[in-house]
Amino acid sequence: MTIVATRKKFTVEEYHKLGEVGILGLDDRTELIDGDIIFMSPMGTRHASCIDRLLEIFFLGLGKRATITSQTPIRLNGRLEPQPDLSILKRREGSYRESPPQSQDIYLLIEVADTTIDNDRNVKSVLYGKAGIIELWIVDIEADLIEVYRNPSINGYESVQQFRRGESISPIAFPDLVIGVDAIL
Repeated sequence: MTIVATRKKFTVEEYHKLGEVGILGLDDRTELIDGDIIFMSPMGTRHASCIDRLLEIFFLGLGKRATITSQTPIRLNGRLEPQPDLSILKRREGSYRESPPQSQDIYLLIEVADTTIDNDRNVKSVLYGKAGIIELWIVDIEADLIEVYRNPSINGYESVQQFRRGESISPIAFPDLVIGVDAIL
């Protein structure tokens, strides 16, 4: 007798049900990527301090022009509910209490990568582009640079630029907000 292993792709609803019934615990750091439940590694201090700097930059620079969240779910389709390190969102009446942000609500996503650069660059960026996310930044802590992804398409992103120390970046949605790469890294 041959046993064939099959892989189960989860929907967002099934993923949430696993949390409701206790299979996924409150302390489990997970996200749903293309139907797969991904267990995230513990966050190191360099990663955490970079997120703290980004939060401060965007809170001070944007004020009430956008909703800024960190590591909260966004729902991009029935099998994709990642938790980016930073989401810059359109302000919504009643906030996002009733439903998570979706593609049309997102100005900018930021992923901070120390050990996850290959996944962020080769998996998440493609899925974010396919979902129509206007702009993605990947902060590569190890390489000391920021990759900026723009012009989403069915293949991911059409434009990718790298910014290094001494240079500045502005989000497409907020061109008046000029951010020095050094302030992030």
